[in-house]
Amino acid sequence: MNMSTSTATPEQVLLRLDWNVIRRLDGLLQGDYRTLFYGFGVDFADLREYQPGDDIRYIDWNVTARMDTPYIRQYNEDREITAWFLLDLSPSVDFGTTQTLREKRTTLTDFVTVLARLLTRHGNRVGAMMFGSGIQHTVPARGGKIQVLRLVNDMMKQPRLSRAPFTSLKSFFDGALNSIKRRSLVFVISDFISEPGWERSLSLLAQRHEVIAVRLYDPREEELPDVGMVVMEDAETGAQMFVDTRDAKFRKRFFAAAQQREKNLNEAFHRAGVDVLSLSTEDDLVRSIVRFAKQRQQVRRN
Repeated sequence: MNMSTSTATPEQVLLRLDWNVIRRLDGLLQGDYRTLFYGFGVDFADLREYQPGDDIRYIDWNVTARMDTPYIRQYNEDREITAWFLLDLSPSVDFGTTQTLREKRTTLTDFVTVLARLLTRHGNRVGAMMFGSGIQHTVPARGGKIQVLRLVNDMMKQPRLSRAPFTSLKSFFDGALNSIKRRSLVFVISDFISEPGWERSLSLLAQRHEVIAVRLYDPREEELPDVGMVVMEDAETGAQMFVDTRDAKFRKRFFAAAQQREKNLNEAFHRAGVDVLSLSTEDDLVRSIVRFAKQRQQVRRN
């Protein structure tokens, strides 16, 4: 656990991130956050024929099929962005190894605080929906620094669930789809450890909103160290089993299963049409955000 976050006040959390993260981002991105939020169109304006260099994500496939030539949707940019953070606070997000001294929940809190501060600083509104065993708390979208502090406070106050029914991201995404009426920028922040069947709901969410998936993970969820006999516990259900990490074949199978899960997740994100930022508990938040911004910029150019 990151004690500096768990014992700090919302003001202290924001001050720490202002100094350690946001100031560095200002220097590296030179204040241009459009690379993070590009493509966010609020009001549909018109259709026109596709031209080389256009963002292919704005192709209207229904019109393209009827006209037998590519057409793209044009949007009027709104000066104000409304952003929503869909926060998975299920038991598995409380996992973190002693090596990193950070939980996935801590990484989630820091990321949301930084992005909320960047957005509100430029006159935009932010809100959040927090999900545990169900949608347990909603913060209506508002602007200003006070709103950021409210978000931090409410995230820190959400109870930790030692046990819960296996997470259903499908119900979370369906709830968000019904609740967020106006086209918005939506960050889905989760480890995506869930019952299957959430892909279509994420895809429907992405058809209505600009969606960015932020996948949280801890390195020990992907590769086990050789530390002898250990008790492994399912973070969602609490089920336990003894495993011998000295067994090289077991570690190899564990790694292969983790790689397959990552492959499946990336394919699911691609099918849903959302960009993804993979965020480790060991990652430097500044470097991760800058890397993601550059990736989105490259996609736009291509």
